[in-house]
Amino acid sequence: MSQFQNYISEINRRSFLRKSLSSIGVLALGDLLSANDASSASATGGIQGLHHPAKVKRIIHLCMAGGPSHLETFDYKPALETHHGEEMPESFTAGEQIAQLQNNALKVKGPVYKFSRHGKSGMEITDRFPHIASLADEIAVVRSMYTEQINHDPAHTFMNTGSIIPGRPSMGAWTHYGLGSLSDDLPGYVVLTSEGGGQGQPISARQWHNGFLPSKHQGVELQSKGDPVYYVGNPDGISRGSQGDLVETINTLNSELAAHRHDPEIATRIAQYELAFQMQSSVPDLADFSKEPQHVLDLYGCQPGDGSYASNCLMARRLAERGVRFIQLYHRGWDHHSNLNKNFTAVSELADKPTAALIKDLKMRGMLDETLIIWGGEFGRTPMSQGAGGDGRDHHIKGFSIFLAGGGIKGGTVYGTTDEFGYAAEENPTAVHDLHATMLHLLGIDHERLTYKFQGRDFRLTDVHGHVIKGILS
Repeated sequence: MSQFQNYISEINRRSFLRKSLSSIGVLALGDLLSANDASSASATGGIQGLHHPAKVKRIIHLCMAGGPSHLETFDYKPALETHHGEEMPESFTAGEQIAQLQNNALKVKGPVYKFSRHGKSGMEITDRFPHIASLADEIAVVRSMYTEQINHDPAHTFMNTGSIIPGRPSMGAWTHYGLGSLSDDLPGYVVLTSEGGGQGQPISARQWHNGFLPSKHQGVELQSKGDPVYYVGNPDGISRGSQGDLVETINTLNSELAAHRHDPEIATRIAQYELAFQMQSSVPDLADFSKEPQHVLDLYGCQPGDGSYASNCLMARRLAERGVRFIQLYHRGWDHHSNLNKNFTAVSELADKPTAALIKDLKMRGMLDETLIIWGGEFGRTPMSQGAGGDGRDHHIKGFSIFLAGGGIKGGTVYGTTDEFGYAAEENPTAVHDLHATMLHLLGIDHERLTYKFQGRDFRLTDVHGHVIKGILS
C-alpha cells in the first residue's frame, strides 16, 4: 500500500471512531477515557518480581490537606503552655523560613487542647481525637517529620512526588507502575476528596498525575457525591452487548495501529476502553451502600453519598476490598491561620471517628495486616501564634507529625522528637523521602531499584535520597 493510501486509511479510521463515539455517547466517561488519564486495570508491574517479601498489598493515604497542627494532635509541648504569650526565643527563628509571619512579633502559643496518655504505650494524643486515641497501640506516630516547601501546592507536590518540580509522577503512580493493579474492573489508583472544618485550600489534579510514566498509571478521581463517574450508565436504546461490540471493534483497530507504531500510549488507550466498559458494571455496585449494615454506617458516622470524609473512608474500604492498589483521600479543611479553636474543633470531629472506623473495619475483615494506612498533611503549624487575636498558627516545615498503621507497622510506637517548643525535628529527623522509601519497602519494593528512564536519566520516587524508617517496623 502506498504512503498516500496509508494516509487515507488512517483518516477513514479516525472518522469511523469519531462518528461511532459521538453517535451513541456510551463511552463518554470524560477524563477517564482520555489518553492522559485513567489507570489500566490490567497493568503489568514495572518490576519483575518483588525485591523482598511484601508486608502489604495496598496503600490508603489519608491526606489532611492544609497542614494539621502537630501541637494540637500528637506532639504535646508543656513549654508552650509555660511560655504562652511570650516572645518566641530568637535562637529558634533567626534566619528561618516563615510563611506569613514575616515582620510580625513572634509570640509563643500554647496548645489549645489537653492531651492524655493512651494504650499500653502511654502515647500522648490530643483529647480531640478520642477514637484515634483508642487505637494508640495500633498506630505508629512519627513526630519528627520535616519537609522542604512552606506553601500548600508545592508542599503537596513534594509530599506526593518527592520533588519540588511540578510534573513528576506521584507516589500512587509509582506504586501502580511498580506493582500494577489488583483489580480487573476498577482503576488501580483512585482519589476521593472532601471538605469541611476550616479554610479548604484547592487541590490540583496534578497531585495524582503520572508525570513521565505511561498515562495508565495516573490516579482517577471519583466523585464523592452522586455517581462516582459521570455518564457511567448506558444511553436509552444501547445494550451492554452492543456497547461491548463497539469496544471490541475499536480495540481491534487500535491493536492494528499498535503493531505498526509501537506506541505504549496506544496500549494504554486499549486498556482504558476495556476498563471503562468493565466499570459500567462495577461502579454502580461500588457506590451502592444499601447492603452495608447499619452498625457499619454507625461505625463511620456517615450518610452514604453525602460527599463527606466519613463516606469517603467507607468507600476506601470498599475500594480496598475490590482490589484497588493505591487509594488517596484528601480532606480539605486543616488550614487554620485563625480561629484555630473553632475550626480545629470542627475538623477534628469530621476526621477522628471515620479514620478510626476505617482502621477498625479493616481489622475486623482481616484486611489491616495487608494494608498500609498513612495519615498526615503536607506540613505542620508554627509554635507561634498568628492572627489579630493570636488564635491561629502559620505553615511550618521544620517539624510535624504523621501516623501509620497496618501491615508491618509496630503499633504503640512513637518515633522521633521535636525540640521543647515543637519547632524543629530533633531526634531521628525524618524526611518525606524516608516516608516514601518505607512505603515502598512495605510493598516489597527496594526504593533504589524502582526506576524509570526519562530524558537519558534513571528517575525514582526518592531521587537520590531516602532511608527506610526501621524504628516503626514490626
